[in-house]
Amino acid sequence: MSAKFELIAKTFQGLEEVLAKELVKLGAEKIEVLRRGVSFWGDLEMMYKANLCLRTAVRIIKPVFSFSASNADEVYERVKNFEWEQYLDNSKTFAIDAVVYSEAFRHSQYLSYKVKDAIVDRFRERTGARPSVRLTNPDLRINVHVSNTEVTISLDSSGEPLFKRGYRTGQTDAPMNEVLAAGILLLAGWDGQKDLIDPMCGSGTFLVEAALIAKNIAPGIYRKEFAFEKWADFDADLLQKLYDDDSNDREFTHKIYGSDILKQAIAITDDNVKHAGVSDCIVTKVSPFEDLEVPSTDAMVVTNPPYDRRLRIEEGTNLYEKFGTKLKNEFTGMTAWIISEPNEASKGIGLAPSKRIALDNGGIATELRKYDLFAGKREDFLREKAANAEEKEETPEELGYTFRKYEYPDPSERSNEDEEDDRAPRRGGFGGDRRGADRSEGDRGPRRSERRENAEEDEYTFDTPEERERYMLIKRRHESFERKRKFDANRENRPPRRDDENGQGREDHRERRPRGEREDRPRRSDFSRSGNAGNGYPNDRRNGGFSHERHTGQSWRRDGYRPREERGGTRGSAGRHDFRKDDYKPTRKFDRRNRDDKGE
Repeated sequence: MSAKFELIAKTFQGLEEVLAKELVKLGAEKIEVLRRGVSFWGDLEMMYKANLCLRTAVRIIKPVFSFSASNADEVYERVKNFEWEQYLDNSKTFAIDAVVYSEAFRHSQYLSYKVKDAIVDRFRERTGARPSVRLTNPDLRINVHVSNTEVTISLDSSGEPLFKRGYRTGQTDAPMNEVLAAGILLLAGWDGQKDLIDPMCGSGTFLVEAALIAKNIAPGIYRKEFAFEKWADFDADLLQKLYDDDSNDREFTHKIYGSDILKQAIAITDDNVKHAGVSDCIVTKVSPFEDLEVPSTDAMVVTNPPYDRRLRIEEGTNLYEKFGTKLKNEFTGMTAWIISEPNEASKGIGLAPSKRIALDNGGIATELRKYDLFAGKREDFLREKAANAEEKEETPEELGYTFRKYEYPDPSERSNEDEEDDRAPRRGGFGGDRRGADRSEGDRGPRRSERRENAEEDEYTFDTPEERERYMLIKRRHESFERKRKFDANRENRPPRRDDENGQGREDHRERRPRGEREDRPRRSDFSRSGNAGNGYPNDRRNGGFSHERHTGQSWRRDGYRPREERGGTRGSAGRHDFRKDDYKPTRKFDRRNRDDKGE
């Protein structure tokens, strides 16, 4: 029996407990519910089964080591000292993905760059060569997770996200994610013991996932490969054994009905259903839901009506009103589960949900609502339901899993996080003043000459020039941001400036006195030359003759403004040019550059 180790299954917000229940049935141990994931223990076979069989997991990662660090230098040293030879060699490629929830580490892409440097430097020092970075289809995917100062390095065993099942041949606009569709069906209690109806099926994701659950077919059997198939300890015979095992498949004697108003949507659905091999239990039809004849009286309704910004509020309200009327009049005795955005349009359905579950659907905050469709008065239905209430649900501990507590902020509170890539670093401005900043390479990054050398080196680690250019652009931006952040952090610790020759301390250039306390500077009444620039440029009249734009030398010569001889100059017998009587508008540099004659 192989040794057991920790694994983490990542998922969407709201599906953590559904995933935990899946792992209990799969036979995993030490199951703990995390935010957007579930931690569990198992051996090599369990890792393969998790990738093949879990319906609500987005990816399965394997933590290999953890440590504490407060800056990028510490991360670099710890990663460099790790024995990467057991997973990598110079002939393999790798890619790094980082997720950061920390005040000490502000940018995940910059942290990825430091981890990449640590791995490359270790191999270069020991072998004289180095493995290459490949952003698409690498041999090893490395995941870096930072919570405050706790850093966890993991290996991604899935590769492509697990919601990319492999059976989809086409899709309509804004298709339902396969993992989310399976999670909604499991939350609704779908087990294949009755019929299922989706009157707005789109590309048929609910239909296919419902059939896979009803027949207990593993969703991973359609995939071409997993990332762990490129690992050094990959057991091809074990994976083939799990792939060929159909002992848990079951017979499905009911039907799954799908319809849509669009003919092309049904055509796409039929292709996906055929490719998944579940055509025997799915019936499709082109029909608007208003004209749909109820195909079954013992069924569950699960659907994802259009609710995004393509519909105006009036159109959406009208659609939901019609759908609510249809459900209330013709689907009596059934249960309907509808995922929608909680807005004014969805309220038009006119039914009171008995249950609400918050879910994230492609970055949109949505709700999965349960509607009990009954005949008669609501009070009578609730009274009968209370009388026939079943025993209370089992606690998580009784079901076989627990919850792990966290101190860091909920990732769902951060903006625009996509679970597929899990790349939602806290973002800030770029650039900043370099003066006075510490030259520590830990947070500022290498010097310009060193970055130039690294840029030339990285040219040989990517498949295409476009990949390299994209990587280098991200790297430069994050290095610039880190320099600015370090500079801002050191401003308060900067020593005071020395006294001037009169013994009086000079005012710090960073401080600003209130406007009323400043010495009034006499405003220039004319538009004469000011300082070493300007020369009476027309816009100087806004600043009393002094131009910040023209403050650094005679830049008007190269920018295309009129020579001194044309505009009268400031010396000689020609006299000063009076711009108050001049309607001349200078040509901007970029206008000259884009002219047909190139300004020549």
